[in-house]
Amino acid sequence: MLRFPLRLTADLTLARISQKLRFARAARAVQFLDAAEILHPESSQPVSHEKIREIISSSSPVVWIGGNEPLHHPGIAHLVRAITGSGHFVFLETDGTLLRRRIHEFQPVSQLFLTVRLEPGAQWGTSRSLRPGALELALEGIRAARLSGFLLCVRVRVHAETELGRVAELILFARSLDVDGIVIAPANGALNSANPDAAALQEKTAEARELIRSKGWESFSRLIEPVVSSGCYTARSSGENSVHLEQKTRVNEEGVKVA
Repeated sequence: MLRFPLRLTADLTLARISQKLRFARAARAVQFLDAAEILHPESSQPVSHEKIREIISSSSPVVWIGGNEPLHHPGIAHLVRAITGSGHFVFLETDGTLLRRRIHEFQPVSQLFLTVRLEPGAQWGTSRSLRPGALELALEGIRAARLSGFLLCVRVRVHAETELGRVAELILFARSLDVDGIVIAPANGALNSANPDAAALQEKTAEARELIRSKGWESFSRLIEPVVSSGCYTARSSGENSVHLEQKTRVNEEGVKVA
């Protein structure tokens, strides 16, 4: 059974109360962070100390780190440690292809959920985003993270053509990997008002969430939906990321500077 963390439940409840009572102007429950906004693929580029202070001082209990593959950035582990060390929960979204190679740079703390994107049907070779080899790398990363004591979450992206049966199979598959959480949200930008299938997709997503069988993770999925599905960023597919796999694995975090 998937258990939603009690402390996260309490922090989210306090954030909602603050919003209603307007105690804090920026009391959003979830803050989205595109890693590229403050980190850079080249270690010679500085990390914005001002931006990090802004994130750490935020009253949002959850920081969702996404964008074009965060694990491509040499300084991502330093950033995650800074945010979790300030008491925030961090959901680090990745396609998983670099996770096994970089897992040693992170610390398995209770505030960090390594969040791996998996597409319904991907394990049967029908994924629209995972090309051959990428899924295997992602699964290796998940297993390495589990053996290292990390909390793991799977993000399932629902498309207009996604079959609920495939979602159910993926949820069972994720549970077999002993993950700690599952979130389900529409694909990035899919709920755009210009999308004629937006209403149908919203209904399908709601039905898919019921398959999680966890009220806590169902509720959290609804909470993070505006953040991860708004189209505010376009995450690269795993197929695109794997092209850069060998180029990005040789990183040196010691070269990252703070401005």
